[in-house]
This record gives sequence, structure tokens and C-alpha cells, in this order.
Amino acid sequence: MEQHPTSHTETTTVSFRVPFVSGEGQSDLLEGELVFDAHDPYAVQMHLAARSGRVTWTFARELLAEGLYDPIGDGDVQVWPCLSGAGEAVVVIELSSPSGTAVLQTGSRGISEFVASTEELVPTGQESAHLSMDSLLSQLLAA
Repeated sequence: MEQHPTSHTETTTVSFRVPFVSGEGQSDLLEGELVFDAHDPYAVQMHLAARSGRVTWTFARELLAEGLYDPIGDGDVQVWPCLSGAGEAVVVIELSSPSGTAVLQTGSRGISEFVASTEELVPTGQESAHLSMDSLLSQLLAA
């Protein structure tokens, strides 16, 4: 897994390679990137370079943090800890949509470092202090 953590005043990013396991048991290696923006402190974005083009999923930061240790998620995104075939600690991220299901697996260390860097920017429990109500209102009215 190749990682490139970067940290700026308001965002933190970790780039990684994600083994993708399809429903048919085939395995492909996808380029992926996790992004956290302190202006949207409850969420993370995962960008994946799939065969069909770039795919972005947005889901709760809490899913990654909790999924390092326990299975979590009831909806379109589920995360749980596991051991790889080689016995390494990994995090499994299952994404479900009407188009199908994808199961992604990446090293626990990279996810743990990413979550820790988001915690440095916005500690858990202090997310609401980082929300801009003016920005949220503008987004809602623009939709």
C-alpha cells in the first residue's frame, strides 16, 4: 500500500492503493484517496479510479474510526477489521448501490494514520464548532 499523507490548515489527505475484490472473487488493484475537509467535519470522501472512471463516495468519518476495531455500518457503507490472506491487519470497506456491491480492502495502519490526522484537525465531539452555518445555508438554498 502506497501512502502519501499531506496535511494543510483545513484538509488532510492520504493516498493509497486499494485491492478491489469483486463479487465474482476477482481481484483488481485500484488507486484510491481518502480526503477529510475540516469544513465538513463529520464526513470523509473516498475517491477511486475505477474502470468506468473516477468514483467518489462520501460517508461518516466515524465509520472509518470505529471500523478499525469493530464492524460498523447499516447502510450503503459498511466497515470492519479483518486479517488478509497473508495475516496482515486490514480494514474492509463494503460499498453498496443499486448498480452492485464492491468490497475494498486496505491496510489498517494507513486508515489509522488517516483517522489520527483528521482527529488532529477536528477532534471527535468538536465537529459542530467547525461547521459554518452560513455555508450550510447557502448550499441548502442553492439546491
